Amino acid sequence: MENQLYDFGMIGLGVMGQNLLLNLADHKFPVIGFDLDAKKVAALEASATPGTIVKGVTTLAAMVQELQTPRRIMMLVPAGKPVDNVIESLLPLIEKGDIVIDGGNSHYTDTLRRVTYLEEKGIHFMGMGVSGGEKGARTGPSIMPGGDVEAWHHVQPLLEAVSAKINNEPCVAYMGKDAAGHYVKMVHNGIEYAIMQLISEVYDILKRGLALTNDELYEVFKQWNEGELQSFLVEITRDIFLQQDDVTGNRLLDMILDKAGSKGTGKWTSQDAMELPVAIPTIDTAVALRTLSAYKEERVQAGDIYKPVIEMVSSDKTAFINQIGEALFAATIICYAQGLAMLHKASTELKMDIPLQDVVKIWRGGCIIRSTLLETFYTAYLANPQLPNILLDAKLAEILQSKEESLRSVIIQAVKSKIAAAALMSTLGYYDAYTTARMPTNLIQAQRDCFGAHTYERTDKEGKFHTEWN
Repeated sequence: MENQLYDFGMIGLGVMGQNLLLNLADHKFPVIGFDLDAKKVAALEASATPGTIVKGVTTLAAMVQELQTPRRIMMLVPAGKPVDNVIESLLPLIEKGDIVIDGGNSHYTDTLRRVTYLEEKGIHFMGMGVSGGEKGARTGPSIMPGGDVEAWHHVQPLLEAVSAKINNEPCVAYMGKDAAGHYVKMVHNGIEYAIMQLISEVYDILKRGLALTNDELYEVFKQWNEGELQSFLVEITRDIFLQQDDVTGNRLLDMILDKAGSKGTGKWTSQDAMELPVAIPTIDTAVALRTLSAYKEERVQAGDIYKPVIEMVSSDKTAFINQIGEALFAATIICYAQGLAMLHKASTELKMDIPLQDVVKIWRGGCIIRSTLLETFYTAYLANPQLPNILLDAKLAEILQSKEESLRSVIIQAVKSKIAAAALMSTLGYYDAYTTARMPTNLIQAQRDCFGAHTYERTDKEGKFHTEWN
């Protein structure tokens, strides 16, 4: 194999990078990976399926020299300065027409800058979201490439081969211009934050409001995952309840501290939504509550001061569990609606031309937020690709109206029980505000004009008006 040239190069052989390369190799593509850590290089080669062509190297120059042209090189390194450092290390080694892909969770503004910078040097650059975790990378992730169209055509056969498949359709598609790939992945992660928060609140109501055991929680989530709530996050939540702790022998979930970290994509989603602007209150709330979870010591002190008493749910247990399931289903739809509305707005405002029907199509398999709901969304966007908000789709409106009472009832019970349900509440608040023809914002217009002469608009004629308020 001394004269062997490779189809694809990977910079960074962490678990994700290694698994994606091995996935490509299993699909008959010769691949080469680079990492400064010789142990990771050795692990890559040792993990290769017999009969596949996989090589690891510890110098960038060696990897670049052994790639077919135009070279297809992907980076899986931490976002920020490390990406820029790798690009600068690559530039003396690559040629015009080569393709560089950032497969990490970079902020889209950094991707925009890099697209322009490398375009001036004749290098094709793509920002690409990859979702599915370590297992997905090895067996089939959802892949969200955007940017240089010419580069997309060069990598399309490889990405389609390794992506997840739904009905034999690959879960990868061109997401749009410039930084669209990373933008779509950012919003994907924002939706992920929100759904996880919704599930955690539902878990809290079931555990502290109904006193369900972990075994009973497993059965509830098992039943939900066999119905309309079927999704990756509900599925793994089901299995989490049964995981034993190797240290104590207890259920592991009960031994995990109630503090959650984040890597920035949720925060970016909230920040960028405010810039557009578009309303995504469930995602905002999920981000805020992860932040609040970090204040563990203060929460313990506050609990000692206020001594909240959890009021147990007195209604029929089976009926209320069914209501909770319907509430979670409705809230999940509304959560997706916020994220997809953000993508619709960004597609126009940032001139990315994001095809929403393809976004929900490739999210159906491989990714963390995959769900049977996405088939319904896909049908809605096929009927109306320019739908600004999926809540305007007649079928989804019918579904939500059938679940609305359950969502309200569950929130009311959470309030009575003193169980925090901020994401469920903000979701319902968004739903009520979006579906009303008249909001109380006329008063805000009046207040702004009264204290700051900011003017207001009228219902009976066009223009801006100011009043000298008494």
